[in-house]
Amino acid sequence: MKRILFLALTLPLLLAHPAKAQLPVKKVLTLEVVKKITAAAEAEAKKRGATVVIVVLDDGGRLLLLERLDDTQVASVEVGIGKARTAAIFRRPSKVFEDQVRDGRVAALALPGATPLQGGIPIEFEGKVIGAIGVSGNTPQEDEDIAKVGAASAGVAIGQFRAK
Repeated sequence: MKRILFLALTLPLLLAHPAKAQLPVKKVLTLEVVKKITAAAEAEAKKRGATVVIVVLDDGGRLLLLERLDDTQVASVEVGIGKARTAAIFRRPSKVFEDQVRDGRVAALALPGATPLQGGIPIEFEGKVIGAIGVSGNTPQEDEDIAKVGAASAGVAIGQFRAK
């Protein structure tokens, strides 16, 4: 009897306040932050005298910003996009796939959307990949080093954005 009375009293309360569906909050790159990431990579490229393409994509691999520095080969545009897309959608540096191919795992060449070339780096914030940067035009190591400078600047750029 007590159980029925309890249910009779609490059931209307439960039905009166339906549970709200919780949607996850997703951090995204803003154009302002992307410009700062690109500027950091560009400054590093110019310091090295590198002629490169710098590409920043969102976490789904879609283009947010592309810069082709003066005298950079046109072919580096698509390669830079591919490197960044690989880092974004697989959430790891594109060099991982280059290493796999070099070590004999040629099946990595068949992965949809993968460009197994060094130079794509994920951009992370609060432990989540929120985008990626790809650099192409010089040596693989130099491309990756420039991309790392850009990716490393994301935290500072986001902090400046939040402070406003």
